[in-house]
Amino acid sequence: MQVSQFFDSQLLNKYNTSGPRYTSYPTALEFHDDFKHDDFVQAIKDSQNRELSLYVHIPFCHTLCYYCGCNKVITRHRDKADTYLEYLAQEIALQAPLFTDYKVKQLHWGGGTPSFLTHKQITTLVTLLKEKFEFSDDLEMSIEIDPREIEMDLAEHLFSLGFNRLSLGVQDLDRKVQEAINRVQSTQFIGDFIGHAKDVGFKSINIDLIYGLPHQTLENFAKTLDKAHEWDVDRISLFSYAHLPSRFAAQRKLRDEWLPNTQEKFALMKLAIETLCNYGYDFIGMDHFAKPKDELSIAQSDGTLHRNFQGYTTKGGCDLLGLGVSSISAIGNSFSQNIKELKAYYQAIETQQHAQVKGVSLSQDDIIRGEVIRELMCNLYLDKKHISKKYNIDFDEYFSEDLPLLDTFIEDGLVENNSDNIQVAQKARLLIRIICMSFDAYMKKHINQQRFSRVI
Repeated sequence: MQVSQFFDSQLLNKYNTSGPRYTSYPTALEFHDDFKHDDFVQAIKDSQNRELSLYVHIPFCHTLCYYCGCNKVITRHRDKADTYLEYLAQEIALQAPLFTDYKVKQLHWGGGTPSFLTHKQITTLVTLLKEKFEFSDDLEMSIEIDPREIEMDLAEHLFSLGFNRLSLGVQDLDRKVQEAINRVQSTQFIGDFIGHAKDVGFKSINIDLIYGLPHQTLENFAKTLDKAHEWDVDRISLFSYAHLPSRFAAQRKLRDEWLPNTQEKFALMKLAIETLCNYGYDFIGMDHFAKPKDELSIAQSDGTLHRNFQGYTTKGGCDLLGLGVSSISAIGNSFSQNIKELKAYYQAIETQQHAQVKGVSLSQDDIIRGEVIRELMCNLYLDKKHISKKYNIDFDEYFSEDLPLLDTFIEDGLVENNSDNIQVAQKARLLIRIICMSFDAYMKKHINQQRFSRVI
């Protein structure tokens, strides 16, 4: 892959606007409270899928990272997790009977910080999930870890329970950057833990990195990237820091003058992509990297890469059930989300026997546009004939008002709109979110609203 083609600064600056990450279509902004729990139950009955991906949200963190926009609860009192797990157990007991004819293919714990839980709490939750749901023999079990608050033996404990994938939040290894974002951590421990987890038997280890953080420079971020290579991790997620202090109060602690400007942030992104590709990683989608023999790389090369609320994945045929505060589900032709506030989540479980607060039933138009956007996001290619046949439409006629929106991308050599397909040039990979907005029927009402992060 010719990496230099991604970095036409004139084009990237031209199109560096805000847009959805399209982990769903419609996006969560379109969820509404007219979608009731009865609609959720009906969606399960109507779904063509009988394989399930479970997402469990653990909201607790020991300390506040100032860059973070996730749904979390900051506390050092682990007993608060006991209360949460009691209510989570109730939700699991209420939801599981709806999925008795499903088989769980994937389990992911996110947050917050799932590794906030004690060994005993982790065991209790895994045991409960395996009691209530039918798990596949080839189950993929993954968990997100904060390396600051764990002991080395966590790797053995997780592996003994069936976890086979780890994701560590690293973000940046420079001390000055870490102090600014309130996330000081030991580089030595992270490396030792990754090596230990491999020895224990974990088959896949991911680290998260962020560019655009305070005080990041090409020199210090290069050292972080070199360490990632030295650790020989299987996957790397590279995210752009979205500075939205009006939405996330903690980000107000990060002074604007500490942040890289647009050109500096672009240079950090360019450095990261070039470095990781030169180290032999495949560039997956718009923000992931994986070794060539990794499942993500294989899925991208054979056109089966999928995208959902957890990002890029190989499990495209599964319904997704979210458990816990703020979690999102994708069941059949529906999306839904749980209550975001902890006390309200507890009250809802007690009073209404579920925590769902909003959602959306997909129209046929949503389904068609969702597949178009997903194919472009994952594969930079769309078979128009396949869409026409699958949905009994004439593609060009159906999207007659949308296709002209591609003209500016076509003029800049970023997109080809042929009679049978749409192809996105490799040099437009970093702009794919903006290109997909052309097919978003909801986007007009969000224009000029600061509701999404910028592309770069």
